[in-house]
Amino acid sequence: MTESADLVTPSTILRPRMPELDSVRGLAILGVFLYHTLYAQPDLSRWSTPYRLFLTATWPGHFGVSLFFVLSGFLITGILVDGRCKRQYFARFYKRRALRILPAYFAVAALLAVTKFAPPSFLLLSLVYLSNLTPIFGIPIAYPVLWSLAVEEHFYFVWPILCRKFTNTGLSVLCLGIVALSPLSRYVSLSFTAPGGTAFYCNEYTWNSLDGLACGALLSLALRQYDWARARFAQACGALLIFSTVSWFCLMPLGIQSRETGIGAAFQISIVNFAFTGLLGIFLHLGSGKHAPLVQIKPLRFLGYVSYGWYLIHDFFIHVYDRVMMAAGFAHGANHIGALLIRLFVVGGVSLGVAYLSRAFYEEYFLRFKEA
Repeated sequence: MTESADLVTPSTILRPRMPELDSVRGLAILGVFLYHTLYAQPDLSRWSTPYRLFLTATWPGHFGVSLFFVLSGFLITGILVDGRCKRQYFARFYKRRALRILPAYFAVAALLAVTKFAPPSFLLLSLVYLSNLTPIFGIPIAYPVLWSLAVEEHFYFVWPILCRKFTNTGLSVLCLGIVALSPLSRYVSLSFTAPGGTAFYCNEYTWNSLDGLACGALLSLALRQYDWARARFAQACGALLIFSTVSWFCLMPLGIQSRETGIGAAFQISIVNFAFTGLLGIFLHLGSGKHAPLVQIKPLRFLGYVSYGWYLIHDFFIHVYDRVMMAAGFAHGANHIGALLIRLFVVGGVSLGVAYLSRAFYEEYFLRFKEA
């Protein structure tokens, strides 16, 4: 094999279609769903040790949102950088984003309004993508999954301008600055919002959630700026995964597992973002080579296909199921593993079915206009 064939080029890693990224989306949404259905609701102190360990194993799933951010930073940066010189740069980008994001988002907002699931004040702010900043206005985040969509939209408002104005090198420096300063931002935010206590919502403020997007952008820019040997690229991604794992264990005595301490608030997400950047690179490397079937997994790709709708709707069905069970005189599974697993499969089946119908028969209608 010639040396040029060993280089990571647009024809290898960066392809027009990268099916392994659907698997990444699938992993992210599956983690979020398992976390919300198995870990976030029950009082774990009331469980026996085996069941408590089983449920605790789903705790890392809440980092699925961070994986979405890394993936989004990677994809959006690539789209914008590659399209710098094309006509209608801004119009084309915002049209495609609007067609992808808004139909399902507005449908869910309407559902929350009709069912009175969330108060009008929260929904009004959410319609202008301020759902992650409502605590600043004294309004609780009534439907938590919307916070990450607000961060994404803020990213979409600013990043196209910067990608058009700066060179790839300038963007890389900017991203490195964001990654370096984000832990300090989170530390300061925790200090101001919860002196002597805990305020998890401050981690969801946009300025505290940018480093995942920046990490993904850095990976996208690095693949476009440098001629990586495939083996060297894989080694770098593996090293990033190892560094993240070792850092996590080294910082455990300082509270890295919790965002209640300064170290935890500052560095927990940073380490997770580094790990996911390495993981994304590994998926891209494997997906562009002979081992592609290892990362182009059909069930995960299906979950990736419906991931947006499933992310938006699953929390609603969790709460509907719990209310129905409580009204019928049954607990939702807080003391019985069988009841909790029934809840998992019922909510999962219904919400996944709704997400598929939404994608296939509602969202796809709007997506047809992306190329018009």
